[in-house]
Amino acid sequence: MKNTTRKRITVMALLAALNLAAVAPGMGDTPPIDINTATAAELETVNGIGPAKAKAIVDYREENGKFASVDDLRSVTGIGDKLLERMRPQVSVGAAEEPDTKEEQKE
Repeated sequence: MKNTTRKRITVMALLAALNLAAVAPGMGDTPPIDINTATAAELETVNGIGPAKAKAIVDYREENGKFASVDDLRSVTGIGDKLLERMRPQVSVGAAEEPDTKEEQKE
């Protein structure tokens, strides 16, 4: 193999590795996105989530309250088991709203 061919292959392999790193958010040092506070634009950075699914997640959260766990995403239209497992390393759930115990005690 000529030296120039070897250099081209090396450069192509390096570019492929960099491209893979760029399209795999959540796999490195990027912290997971909190699905209870993320905007639709932030959710779109998760692999497999486009504008429609991001909007569906935000709409579901606004209608039903915060997610108690990442598994609750299954209740969002368009998110099934396969997509959920692909998303799991890239998302998290902050503290879900807890009922105000002082208000409950007054009743």
